[in-house]
Amino acid sequence: MERAVEEHGSGRQGTFAAEGADGRLATGHTPPVEPLEHLVSEEDIRRGERAGAKRSKDPGPLYFFAILNGGLILTALAIVLFKTPNHFAFGGTSGVSVILSTLFPSLPVGAFMWIINIALVVLGFIFLERKAILWSVFASFALSGYVSLFEMLFPGASTTSITGDMWLDLCFAVILPAIGSAMVFDIGASTGGTDILAMILKRHSTLEIGRALLLVDIGIVCIAAVLYGPRVGLYCVLGLFAKTLVVDKAIESIHLRKVCTIICREPLKVETYIVKELKRTATISRGYGAFSGQCVTVIMCVLSRREAVKLRRYAREVDPGCFITIVDSSEIVGKGFRGVN
Repeated sequence: MERAVEEHGSGRQGTFAAEGADGRLATGHTPPVEPLEHLVSEEDIRRGERAGAKRSKDPGPLYFFAILNGGLILTALAIVLFKTPNHFAFGGTSGVSVILSTLFPSLPVGAFMWIINIALVVLGFIFLERKAILWSVFASFALSGYVSLFEMLFPGASTTSITGDMWLDLCFAVILPAIGSAMVFDIGASTGGTDILAMILKRHSTLEIGRALLLVDIGIVCIAAVLYGPRVGLYCVLGLFAKTLVVDKAIESIHLRKVCTIICREPLKVETYIVKELKRTATISRGYGAFSGQCVTVIMCVLSRREAVKLRRYAREVDPGCFITIVDSSEIVGKGFRGVN
């Protein structure tokens, strides 16, 4: 066993006996797990720690403010350029505003969003702690402001589609707010509006919030179908369900990571590459082949997409017969990744 460890440290493989999963003695060519501290210099350790701290660092206030406003701008553009001219009322404050703007054409969609959001903010101050809704209040008013601004910049957009194609408009009416919402949710904020209503329901009732808001959205879509006809109503139904799917997918894809599991004949080389070249670490465990009973080293690490491609290429170079599985993970919490705090 000692010889196997020494050969492993020198980059060569040794042979050792180990008890297999079936309790019998199995012979393998994978040495015991050995830490890589002696192979990594102090400078490598410091660089790795700096890289990990940078990856897990919380965004500053300027970054937070920029991302929040960027998401709200995308949402406002979708409301003015794609939702309003086609009467796409998917739900939320924008959907109600589109319907009210049709019933009372003297006021634009932006004005009704101001009215609704002010009412929701007043309710929020009455039923919730002010600190809890601070960013939601800002987001509600900022979104209303951006909608009013774009209505002035694009005066004909509220009545005439810029593409002339309802299907194309529907796609962008779904995609732009989905990206905007994903950006805002990723920094822990919200787009305001019905989110304030959701917080009130959560605190002062036993209603299931998701179901209650979905029923409200469905009610808005039904009103749109009656008001604008079945064609627009069906587009609104498609938009309502597509919005839910696209928002979830956009949120998951922002910080998508790859969980890599590798079994190969050169585990030490792969481990060293992960630590020294990728500035990451890995979890090493023992495993046994179900058919052969041989003991193997299982390397598991979490990487970005680009790092996963590099690791896969390197592992295939050092061992063309290696076994690799790579799966997606949309949320990683821990040192070296966002969300540790």
